Amino acid sequence: MKKAELIFIPLPETGHLLSTIEFGKRLLDLDHRISTITILSMKLPYAPHADASLASLTSSVPGLRLISLPEIQDPPPIKLLDTSSETYILDFIDLNIPTLRKTIQDLVSEDSNHVVGLVLDFFCIGLIDIGLEVNLPSYIFMTSNFGFLGFLQYLPERHRLISSEFSSGEEELKIPAFTNLVPAKVLPSGVFDKLSYESLVKIGERLQEAKGILVNSFTEVEPYAAEYFSRGKDYPRTYPVGPVLNLTGRTNPGLASGQYKEMMVWLDEQPESSVLFLCFGSMGVFSTPQIKAIAHALELVGVRFIWAVRTTLAGDGDPHEPLPEGFVDRTMGRGIVCSWAPQVDILAHKATGGFVSHCGWNSIQESLWYGVPIATWPMYAEQQINAFEMVKELGLAVEIRLDYVADGDRVTLEIVSANEIATAIRSLMDSDNLIRKKIKEISIVAKKAVSDGGSSIVATRDFIKDILGDHF
Repeated sequence: MKKAELIFIPLPETGHLLSTIEFGKRLLDLDHRISTITILSMKLPYAPHADASLASLTSSVPGLRLISLPEIQDPPPIKLLDTSSETYILDFIDLNIPTLRKTIQDLVSEDSNHVVGLVLDFFCIGLIDIGLEVNLPSYIFMTSNFGFLGFLQYLPERHRLISSEFSSGEEELKIPAFTNLVPAKVLPSGVFDKLSYESLVKIGERLQEAKGILVNSFTEVEPYAAEYFSRGKDYPRTYPVGPVLNLTGRTNPGLASGQYKEMMVWLDEQPESSVLFLCFGSMGVFSTPQIKAIAHALELVGVRFIWAVRTTLAGDGDPHEPLPEGFVDRTMGRGIVCSWAPQVDILAHKATGGFVSHCGWNSIQESLWYGVPIATWPMYAEQQINAFEMVKELGLAVEIRLDYVADGDRVTLEIVSANEIATAIRSLMDSDNLIRKKIKEISIVAKKAVSDGGSSIVATRDFIKDILGDHF
């Protein structure tokens, strides 16, 4: 008897790939009727190492099959990435459709397994059409949370009333998935750009055509938004399946094994919950004046720290170059400055007591998993609305900023002052801060959610039941 096969099509960016692969592994572990997860890998010009990452993530897992698609000959102009990254990605995926269509048709016609459905990254909504052509249901894997999904659901409704991009960040919006009014300034910065706005509206509209939406979050951390979507009668069914995390410590060629060992030995020597970790993701690049202000804040507070400083997007710059003169000497023994840091290993360490983060959803969930409280400093994509939700909706984070932007051509010019940063750090590291207690409680709940019988495992089994039906 044939077994079931699912075709996954992720966006080939690290943050999207890691959780997508982990979800595929979970499905294989949960139900033996699913024998194969086939991953179709597109070659994104600005993420040249994604293929290698995918290969290393899938090679040791029986049942995960990787198919690398050829590069497209004429990708969108790279300058579009700076002006409208959302449009660049949608255009890139559209150019891959002929190859994807042929590959999916070939997979469906194979005799070995029975393909039962497509699992698409939310940027890949245009591929729903291919699913219809070959009579396969399309499910969306939402690598972000219910709050962001609520924004994407709201946007087409707003567009029907006001068919143009946002003009003011001061507007306050009633988004049904939120209990609070949401300031427009914490929405993804693309809503203020015509091209990006139209691309986000398109994503929001087409999400409604999916058979279901798998959300990398868990009911207990976003109770209001999750409950709101569970009641939705005119919207695809949502499945809270998170946290879906890759918690394997990841190495980086820029960090020699000796440096990694020194960092871990240094952490071992620090008191419990005493170290502040500052890390802003692979695209988190600050101006020199802003780096100096962060350094000044660290000196004002006198906290122990590990700080990953990126001076270029490639991560190949000297992290010490933009620092104030004498900073390294003055903080010798109580701080480490590096160009890259093993985030999972640091968050997992008992000495780590706080995390200044760009608020990418994977990073937030890793921090919640390990019970490390966050101070918010969003930079790009949906990070501003993530920060707003963590601070204002859930009370699970300390605010540095909610509306800071460093996304391509969209950049906050104002320097966040050392005093403002220092005030937030003191609050974050205060042992009496109630947020610390709440985070510890959420950490326990997160682990229960993905344990046998937990809410997210139940939701994942519901998805399996829905997609397999009575055929197996």
